[in-house]
Order: sequence, then C-alpha cells, then structure tokens
Amino acid sequence: MSVELRVPEVGESITEVQIGAWLKSEGDRVERDEALVEIESDKATLELPAPVAGTLSKVLRKRGDIVKVGDLIAELTEGAAAGNGTKATSKTRETTKPAAAAEPAAPAAPAPARGGAAPRVMPAAQRALADAGLAAGEVHATGPGGRLLKEDVLAHVATMGSKPAAPAPPRPSIAASVPPAAAEGRVEEAVPMSPMRVRIAERLKDAQNTAALLTTVNEIDMSAVVALREELKEPFQERYGVKLGFMSFFVKATVDALMRYPQVNAEIRDRQIVYKNYYDIGIAVGGGKGLLVPVLRNAERLSFAEIEAAISDFGARAQQNKINLDELQGGTFTISNGGVYGSLLSTPIINPPQSAILGLHAIHKRPVAVNDQVVIRPMMYVAVTYDHRLIDGRESVTFLKHIKDLIERPTRMLLGL
Repeated sequence: MSVELRVPEVGESITEVQIGAWLKSEGDRVERDEALVEIESDKATLELPAPVAGTLSKVLRKRGDIVKVGDLIAELTEGAAAGNGTKATSKTRETTKPAAAAEPAAPAAPAPARGGAAPRVMPAAQRALADAGLAAGEVHATGPGGRLLKEDVLAHVATMGSKPAAPAPPRPSIAASVPPAAAEGRVEEAVPMSPMRVRIAERLKDAQNTAALLTTVNEIDMSAVVALREELKEPFQERYGVKLGFMSFFVKATVDALMRYPQVNAEIRDRQIVYKNYYDIGIAVGGGKGLLVPVLRNAERLSFAEIEAAISDFGARAQQNKINLDELQGGTFTISNGGVYGSLLSTPIINPPQSAILGLHAIHKRPVAVNDQVVIRPMMYVAVTYDHRLIDGRESVTFLKHIKDLIERPTRMLLGL
C-alpha cells in the first residue's frame, strides 16, 4: 500500500519551507516515526518522521527545493521489505548493462550496506551525513552489526575529496607561474541560503533600516560572581542537578533593571509605545543551523536553578534542531553571549520588535585601579544596543549601570536593592 508524505503545517503564517537533508534514500527500510528528511522554515529546522513502517519507495523533491505546506515530497510502501528496494536497484543495473552477467566478477571496493536491511545510522553519523549532503545508502557501514558510524562518513567524504579533478582549460601565460597544487585547491561551491538564514538577514537588516540604533558600553568586575559561583557550584549541582553558570545572574539582574526602566522592555507599535509588565527574555544560543533565540517565559518568576536548567535545555536541543517554533516567538528583551566564542567586545543588533539587547563578552583578567591600587581582576565588557526612538541615552546608560552594580554585588539581588 502506497502512503504519501506531504509537508505538514509547521507554524502560524508559515506557508512554504525548504527541503533539507534526506536522512533516508530510495529503497531504504524505515520504521514508523523514524526521521526521513529535514524541512527548514524561516524559524526552525524540523525532522519529518515516517507515518508508517515500510520502504521509502520514491523521493519526489531534492535537497534545496522550496515547497509549500501540503505538497507531496515522497511516497512510502507500507510494510514492504527492505529487499524490494535492492531488487529494483539490481534490476536497473542489469537493464543498463546486460553483458555484466557474462563477465567474471572483478574485485571491487565494498558497496554500501543495502542488502537485507538498511544500516543502522548512529546519531553522530546522521549529523555528519546531513552536513555532507549525503544519504545513508551512499556510505559503506563498518560498525558492529552493520552500524553506520561517523568515521565511515568522514572516510567517505575524504575519498570523494581525493578524486582527481578534471583537466583545466588552457590558461593565459600569466597563470603559468601558479603551482599546479595551488590551482587544484581553488574550488567554489554555491548553496542556497536556508529559509532561516534568509529570515535572519531580513530581520537584522530591517532593524538597521527602521530603528535608530545606538550602543552604550560598560565593564563589570566579575570577582564577586566568580567567587560566589566557585563556592556554591558543587552544592548547587547536587541539589538541582544543573551547573551554576553566569547567565542566571545576568538574567536576574536584567529583569530587575527592566522593572526599573520599563521603556527598555517596551516596543513601538504603529504610533504607540506598548509597555509590558511581563519579562520574556530571549537567550541567543548557537544551533546546528545557525543562531536561535528561544525565550524564557516570565523570567521574573524563575529561580536561579530554573533559569540554568532552561538555558541548558535550550542549548542541547538547539544543537539537535529540536527547538519548537513557539519557543522562538514573543520575547521582550534579548541577551546574547558572544563571550562563549571569545568575543571581547561587540555591538549587538536588536531583534525587532524589541527595543534593546544586552551583549555579554569574554571574561579576561586585566589590571584595574581599586582604591588607588592596581590589582588584577576578572573583567567583562557589556554592551546595550537600543532603539533611540524610544530609549534615551540616560535610560540606557543607567539601565546598564544598574546591571553592573547588581553583578558586582550579587547579594543585592536577594534583597531587591
């Protein structure tokens, strides 16, 4: 029985998506709810599961195709054995080369494991396949029990890269001085932008074109938070099962500052200023397909442990492209931590329709003057980019200064000072 695989609804107002990596090839055996293909919207990447167990009999749309919600992208044969796909492939080969049966078999490189059953793809191998744009059936599996390992994919990619390049056309005499080895490595690859990347570009450019962006910078002595974290990290983890990081301190300090300066938590809507009495803080995290900003809802009600647990969960699921669409919508303010990548200082861009964003940076030990003495302290630059149409310089500077004061004396957060 043939079963159609169509693009499902992936979120409100989303009418089209882009086909990502196919995780299965035509003829592969699939189980019910096993991931078949990645579909990419302008907000997230989702895995489309198999609706039934059977064989992926026909792939109708290739990677990079733009399709609409409801479009047919593949067909499955319910309950069919994996061998059916192998027989069809063999039959095609016999039709293409009928004389092959009469020729003696020659030694050949191991073929992909497509015999009795499709190879079991390990999670790391699946990600490597997606990055390389390969299907599981194209790679020879060497793991125990026919498992496809990440090392198999990397070895296959290396083999592909080692194939000799086609002869280059004659070059002008001036190019004759370029060493052949250097010329062979000059390769370009054009790939379509993913819907998410296109959407990010549109939103950031829209922010630059619409908002009056200005950035103010300060520096924070992290000594108190570093010492407190070092003292309490073990009992904190034992009690709550999550590590105590720096982000929970900044979320708490930011919420306190937003309560004092409500225009930083507001937005311009048409010709009105909309003030919000709730604090949904977007936390920028790096995902497998790019930067994502999942939202901590009602952050003012969350404890340090709840904040750390939520951020840890966001980070893990972002790497697996498991963030839900509703978790990416509706933030009132954003915190972006470029310090995890080593950034010393930057000017972040706001995420419309929000009016401000806080940028955190790397902690570096530097000589600073304390009580007229030069001492070494762990210092962090922080930056707030804000929409000057709504927020004046005084509010932005004092907002950031309040965060600085709370981080340098974190016990004030416990007393509401």
